[in-house]
Amino acid sequence: MRLLRSTDLALRLLMRLAVTEGATPTTREVAADMDVPYTHAAKVVAELQHQGLLDARRGRGGGLTLTEKGRTASVGAVVRSFEGTGDVVECEGDNPCPLNSACRLRGALRRAQEAFYATLDPLTIGDMVTAPTGPLLLQIGRGPGS
Repeated sequence: MRLLRSTDLALRLLMRLAVTEGATPTTREVAADMDVPYTHAAKVVAELQHQGLLDARRGRGGGLTLTEKGRTASVGAVVRSFEGTGDVVECEGDNPCPLNSACRLRGALRRAQEAFYATLDPLTIGDMVTAPTGPLLLQIGRGPGS
């Protein structure tokens, strides 16, 4: 299973904010540090803010901060919110699979997907930033000698 770019960015952004206590980076700064387009980062920030996982304030003294809900959010729940709960493969749609009515693969893939989420469900964003990850996250976007 491969995560969407927005899911990956959401997780990395939440992890980054979890280790930047007191700092309030802007969306533009985070996008530059993570080497992603600003527009993509802004969409992810808006969704995370809508979910109550981070606060985004504009203007002087503004920036991004992780909420307590964001720190304790389940990694599995964050992934589900970005990936959706649809099937791993599209069995119906414009060109439906002829095996659809008697397919055993669809059920096996569904169980594998649920096992994937079940592995992530007990983990929180806070868990993801313990050493050695947290200190490394603080170095992202800093050039040599910074």
